[in-house]
Amino acid sequence: MPSEDSWVPEEQDSTTSKLLRKSRDSPFVPAGLAGCVAVVAYGLYRLKHRGDQKMSVHLIHMRVGAQGFVVGAMTFGVLYSMYKEYIKPQFSSHSEK
Repeated sequence: MPSEDSWVPEEQDSTTSKLLRKSRDSPFVPAGLAGCVAVVAYGLYRLKHRGDQKMSVHLIHMRVGAQGFVVGAMTFGVLYSMYKEYIKPQFSSHSEK
């Protein structure tokens, strides 16, 4: 018998529903992850045709590209949320006056 102090969630969320809910809240995170996976896949594809480039240099370039895509997506997400929370309400309040 559960005590009154124990917390029980109202509904059980599956992993998929949590991912979909969080994707709606911040759409740039899945875009960043998809971009990271795309850069890594392209880097692995180009691994055979890297010419005389050293393996370590190729892997560093691939890592920097993937990180750049993720950081860019996070930056756009922050800018979008700032626009949605601060700039857009200011313009709508000026138009109501």
